[in-house]
Amino acid sequence: MTSIAVVGPGAIGGTIAAWLAQNPALSVTVCARTAFEHLVVETPSGPITAHPRVLTDPATAQPVDWVMVATKTYDIDSTAPWLNRLVGANTRVAIIQNGVEHVRLFAHLVPPEQLVPVMINLPAARLAPGRIVQQRHGIIAVPSGVNGDALVALFAKTEIAASADADFLSQAWVKLVSNSAAIVPALTLRSTGPVWTDALAAIVRGIVEECAAVGRAEGAVVPDSVIEATIESARTMDEGSRGSSLQMDRMAGNRMEIDARNGVIVRLGDKHGIPTPMNRMLVTLLAASGSPWVSRG
Repeated sequence: MTSIAVVGPGAIGGTIAAWLAQNPALSVTVCARTAFEHLVVETPSGPITAHPRVLTDPATAQPVDWVMVATKTYDIDSTAPWLNRLVGANTRVAIIQNGVEHVRLFAHLVPPEQLVPVMINLPAARLAPGRIVQQRHGIIAVPSGVNGDALVALFAKTEIAASADADFLSQAWVKLVSNSAAIVPALTLRSTGPVWTDALAAIVRGIVEECAAVGRAEGAVVPDSVIEATIESARTMDEGSRGSSLQMDRMAGNRMEIDARNGVIVRLGDKHGIPTPMNRMLVTLLAASGSPWVSRG
C-alpha cells in the first residue's frame, strides 16, 4: 500500500486528499492545524466522503512514500516540522502551489531530486475544516520522468485529470499568465467585465504581456493566444463572479500570495532586464491596500 501525507488540507489539499482516499490501495494521512473527523467534498459528480488519519502534531508523524504540500506559498517554512518527520530517503514531495518557483522555494527543506513541482487548476472553496466545495473538475500537470509518472499514477482512479509533460515549465508559465490579470479585481474588488473600458483594457494587457515576456525569457513557450484569451476572460467577467484566491483572501482579510502571483513577474523581470511597470505598480498598490497580511515575498 502506498502511503501519502497531505500537508495543508485547505480547499486544494482537502479535495486532493478526499479523492486519493477513494482508492483502497492508498493510505492517506492529513496533516492539519485543526483536527476534524472526516472529509466531505461536494464535487461536480456528487459528494464524496473520506476518513483519512488526521494529525495535528508533527511529532506523531512517520516517513511516507509521498508528501503532498498544499499550503500557501507564504507558509512554506511552517511545513518544515512536518517535512522533517515525513520525508525519508525515498520519499517524494509534490509541491502543489501557485507560481513558478516550486523547487527553488523548497530546496532548503528537501533535496531537489525528491521534489515534484505540480501545476494544478482545481477551483474549490473550503467552508470549514473538512468541508469543501469543488466547483469544477480539476487538472494537474507535472514534469515527465519517473517521479512525475509515479504521481500521475496516484490520480488514475480519481476525477482529477493528471498528466506528465516534458515541457512543464511552459505549463506553469501559461497558468501564471492566465492568472496574472486577477490582481486587478483583487485591487478594485469588482469584476472587470462591468467596468471594462479602453483604459482598463490597456492595464490588463500590460500585466499579461509583461508576464508572458518574462516567462519566455525563462524559457517557457507562451502562445499569443494565451494572452488574448486572458484579456478576453477579463473583459467578459460577469458582475459578482467568484474571484481568484487573491481577491477572496483580501476580502476575508487574509494574507495574500501576491509575491507568487505577480511579485515573481517583477523579480524575474529585473533578473532578465525586462521592464514590468504595470505589475510593479499594481503589486505596490496591493501591498499598500491596508491589509497587514499582504505577503511581500
